Amino acid sequence: MERFRTRTALLALTAASGLLLTACSGGADTGDGSKAADRHDYSAGQPAPAEGQDADERDDLREDPDHLSTFALDVDTASYDYARRALADGRLPDPSTVRPEEFVNSFRQDYDRPDGDGFSVTVDGARTDDEDWSLVRVGLATRTTGRTGERPPAALTFVIDVSGSMAEPGRLDLAQESLSVMTDRLRDDDSVALVTFSDEAETVLPMTRLDGNRDEIQDAVSDLDTQDSTNLGAGVETGYETAVEGLREGATNRVVLISDALANTGDTDADSILERVSGERREHGITLFGVGVGSDYGDALMERLADKGDGHTVYVSDEDEARKVFSEQLPRNVDLTARDAKAQVAFDPETVEEFHLVGYDNRRVADEDFRDDRVDGGEVGPGHTVTALYAVRTEPGAEGHLATATVRWLDPETRDPHEETGDLETDALDDSVWNASRGLRTTATAAYFADALGRGDHDLPDAPRLDELADHADDLADSTESEEIRGLAEAIDTANRLM
Repeated sequence: MERFRTRTALLALTAASGLLLTACSGGADTGDGSKAADRHDYSAGQPAPAEGQDADERDDLREDPDHLSTFALDVDTASYDYARRALADGRLPDPSTVRPEEFVNSFRQDYDRPDGDGFSVTVDGARTDDEDWSLVRVGLATRTTGRTGERPPAALTFVIDVSGSMAEPGRLDLAQESLSVMTDRLRDDDSVALVTFSDEAETVLPMTRLDGNRDEIQDAVSDLDTQDSTNLGAGVETGYETAVEGLREGATNRVVLISDALANTGDTDADSILERVSGERREHGITLFGVGVGSDYGDALMERLADKGDGHTVYVSDEDEARKVFSEQLPRNVDLTARDAKAQVAFDPETVEEFHLVGYDNRRVADEDFRDDRVDGGEVGPGHTVTALYAVRTEPGAEGHLATATVRWLDPETRDPHEETGDLETDALDDSVWNASRGLRTTATAAYFADALGRGDHDLPDAPRLDELADHADDLADSTESEEIRGLAEAIDTANRLM
């Protein structure tokens, strides 16, 4: 698959003349679009409504189905891992927990990597057997992970659920073993704090440097024991208070929440819990990393917490996954290469009749807010890839430019904005999804699987039956000899039998 040459532009912080930016982030666009009549300017970023426009006019503009699609970047993977856990337990996942972008982003991609901070952009696609419909993939990648000593020090506050439900094997015991391994692998100049919560929350270890204190930290982890109910609100509040008290300048300050997210005591209102996370993030820049555990799991609450805390979520169900998260993913996420990252895809109205972004339902951003750096985006670290998939219907016989994808982010140190773009032409589309590159076939397989588990809510063209999809996944696993794709094939096969 052809990779498209990208170009970089360092942008000034001053707003361009005539571009009126708005600080409102509450009204996201639909992310779907159709051909806009007489629209020839398909550059990324459109002017916001003029100051003084009423709310109805602003909403009408945001809901106008045009040629742009804008979203905040997301590297969550919890939805896919939790679906696999449900299938392994012999049940289909609740469709409400199926987020296709998290299925798609659960697989490594071989996108080109940039030399420094920020992103590379790859755009490719393939035609389907549905007339004039194609799948278009937008791939973003950060630089590879540097040596451990190159990242800034970490100040990590672990907020650990010790409620009665965490006594189930594979919950607290898994967290303790994982934390123990991670404590051994953190650097001497890193710091950790421990907060536990059940009926109430307690700081069992204030922010403590690893250097000379590893035994004390290991003892605190070993002494964790389950108690009663789940006062998640108290845990979040105390966790952020502890993180603020131990705030370290020049370090990556992060709260790591380990829980089944089944709040049943104290403040169980998601919005008020979320507001605490959001306020601390805005004031102190403390981000949240959510680790979900347990066969019964409050997926929606954990995902919303991470979104509000400018972080992301993972789900672990066994020792191998936990070691990967705490020994590889979490240390990697200590460093940041981009803040408030957003993507905008501009489909050429001369060649594209209709398009749909697959997933990212709660990450949509109003098109006019793309270049408003006051509007939250996603925080992304080194070694990450982000993939977005679109179903695109082209004009019959269309030829020429199809789409331009632009990613915008802020430098994690200076907060200067940067952009990178990539393009796709119609003649670069592969003739068939199933004969395309390994990466695009993997993306399509994962998306079709999510669509099936979500009961077809994502409107993908030429969706195969689940047994046919299982065959495609088996062939892909055989040809790539990839363990993660083999796991996907097995999950599809299990779902096919259960259905």
